[in-house]
Amino acid sequence: MKGIILAGGSGSRLSPSTDSINKHLLAVYDKPMIYYPLSVLMLGGMKDIMIISTPEDKPRFEALLGDGSSLGITLTYSEQKDPNGIPEALTLSEDFVGDDDVTLILGDNIFYGQGFTTLLRNAIKHHKYATIFGYRVKDPRRFGVVEFDHRQKAITLEEKPNDPRSDFAVTGLYIYDNQAVKLAKKLKPSARGELEITDLNRAYLKRGQLDVELLGRGFAWMDAGTHESLFDAAEFVKITQQRQGFKLACLEEIAYYLGYISREALYNKGKSMEKNDYGTYLLEIADRKHTQQYWDSIDRNPMLGLVE
Repeated sequence: MKGIILAGGSGSRLSPSTDSINKHLLAVYDKPMIYYPLSVLMLGGMKDIMIISTPEDKPRFEALLGDGSSLGITLTYSEQKDPNGIPEALTLSEDFVGDDDVTLILGDNIFYGQGFTTLLRNAIKHHKYATIFGYRVKDPRRFGVVEFDHRQKAITLEEKPNDPRSDFAVTGLYIYDNQAVKLAKKLKPSARGELEITDLNRAYLKRGQLDVELLGRGFAWMDAGTHESLFDAAEFVKITQQRQGFKLACLEEIAYYLGYISREALYNKGKSMEKNDYGTYLLEIADRKHTQQYWDSIDRNPMLGLVE
């Protein structure tokens, strides 16, 4: 399983903040937005990940994250010259995907919840063709909407319907088998002039190959693509971290507890940022004497939880 983060687009909904910088490099409280989807893929078990961005912003992501070796993973980069839709991420990454399956996540999506990592890893482990994640929302007209039967099987998919058939939105996290690239190549642009991810999911639905995982009441899903949602996401991260004492989407911490990097590497990273709270946090983790006991006590926490 390989991972793809789509971090392109014009960011017009966040203008003027994004007039000179990619929105996925904006801070969501104490770390860049891109950290959140990257943490999801890492916790899902992926170590080979591609980040797709604009030609102008690709060097900025490379400067921020490098080749991934500091996190014990492999990062590669590709360019999306124009915002031609989410499925284009699959066609652009055809050589990268090769013969593997792929998990695609949008760069402005943030997920949080007790047992989320277990749910994700189980979905990856048991998926056959395509799996999408549904989340109940107050106004489903703003999203792609999935309707499903009593067995939790999808029966219809609609893109921003005026009269939604359910109140479950499709989140920006998708698991696909290897045929996704070929199916994406067959898609035609919609009236908006873009390839629609809903059309790709419909292609799987018509084949009876689309599964739905529901994120229940204990989960939070945020699309930080507007000023309001970006502020709300930052406030959510701030309050959660302050009250519970751990950081969300701390890539170095995740890499350390997954065994990708050494304690020394974690310590050195923290030392390089010891004048701020993020660096201090890394140093505290590196200095713990009973790492395994600490890990056992948090292995089900919403951000770090490994498969039970």
